[in-house]
Amino acid sequence: MKLNHLVAALIASAATLWATGAALAQDYRFKLHHFLGANSPTQTETLEPWARAVEENSGGKVKIEIYPAMTLGGRPPELINQVRDGVVDLVWTANGYTPGLFPRTEVIELPFVYLNDPGAANLALHEMFETDLKPDFPGVEVMFLHVHAGHAIVMRDAEIRSPADFAGRKMRIPTRTGAWVLEALGAVPVAMPVPDLPQAMSKGVVEGALIPFEIVPALKLQEQAGQYVELADRTRLGTLSFQMSMNKARWDSLPPEIQQAFRDASGPDWLAELGRIWRGTEDGGIAMAEAAGRSHVTLTDEETAAFRTVLEPVVERWIADVSARGIDGTALVDRARDLIAKHGTE
Repeated sequence: MKLNHLVAALIASAATLWATGAALAQDYRFKLHHFLGANSPTQTETLEPWARAVEENSGGKVKIEIYPAMTLGGRPPELINQVRDGVVDLVWTANGYTPGLFPRTEVIELPFVYLNDPGAANLALHEMFETDLKPDFPGVEVMFLHVHAGHAIVMRDAEIRSPADFAGRKMRIPTRTGAWVLEALGAVPVAMPVPDLPQAMSKGVVEGALIPFEIVPALKLQEQAGQYVELADRTRLGTLSFQMSMNKARWDSLPPEIQQAFRDASGPDWLAELGRIWRGTEDGGIAMAEAAGRSHVTLTDEETAAFRTVLEPVVERWIADVSARGIDGTALVDRARDLIAKHGTE
């Protein structure tokens, strides 16, 4: 009888030690919510590698569970409030889905401030964050900011080669700066999250969009759009910025070594690599469109110069808008351009 009690005690003790060890091996669980699909390049080539890097840096103490396609509820513009309110721990979201909420960060999205290099823009955002951009992000701890490869021109069937070709056309865009671009071109901006685009294009709600090519496979856009246009040297009509952010209270509750695991996964090396990843997915998107027999056009230097002339007032409009809010827009534009040029040559 005593032996049986001893064996039972040993088994119970071993079970307790195993449970304690398992808990120590994975002490911190986080829910990461985003708006794109589970098979999108964003999840498979950005969010999953970043999450695994954090987990490895923590020695297995962190587990990040990714919830794609708004599976935890809500609409894409609600993500920022979900993380600020602590409904979720982490979000990856497009800043432009909540117009005017991130005014300083919009500088990187402006046409001919952003040109064609997402890695350089990512590093510029990183360098500007503490000195210039941080006031845009109360209630969250930003892990990193980044951009996509930029707003190319995707049309259902119309051919675009000049600003005049946009006149009166209904075009999807997710940001207010992008809407200003379309207004300057004479188009009609229609705001909507990117998952809504294929249906909107098929029903004629919009004739086209300013969007990167990388989204083509995820949305099967080659089934709806026949024309894919970019400016000379792969220049784009601005870009869209994104954030990976954690609820601030959750961040503040973490011990320094766990915070460092996140920081080490989110630094300049990652941001440069992220630029390469998004450029690579861009190439894959346009290859899919071309394989479907769609038209891919690169404008000439002269045609591109015409767009620069028409769109410079968009930058001036943004400077005036944020200056009215007490933000030195001219200084931000100059700094962003300088840093993009700097990191583009490294």
